Amino acid sequence: MKVWMHPIEVIAFFDSQGLPRPLRYRWNGKDQPHQEPVVIKVDRILQHHEEKLAGNRMLVYRCQSVIHDLEKVYELKYELSTCKWFLYKM
Repeated sequence: MKVWMHPIEVIAFFDSQGLPRPLRYRWNGKDQPHQEPVVIKVDRILQHHEEKLAGNRMLVYRCQSVIHDLEKVYELKYELSTCKWFLYKM
């Protein structure tokens, strides 16, 4: 997997414990800048855990989706202090 760490727009819901669950996200495809943004549905959340990176608490989600007819595994990060989502690895 390649490390990206690009900010993305995410539609998510929060469960009863207050943890966000991503449903879909919009990605520009930074490897091809003139490409239209793509909306990707999160098919499965394989695992999630919390980590602390440079003192910032982040939730890490390892997810699986079909992207351009290929099934891919990737990681999304949610920064708790700023409420921002990032596409971390793909």
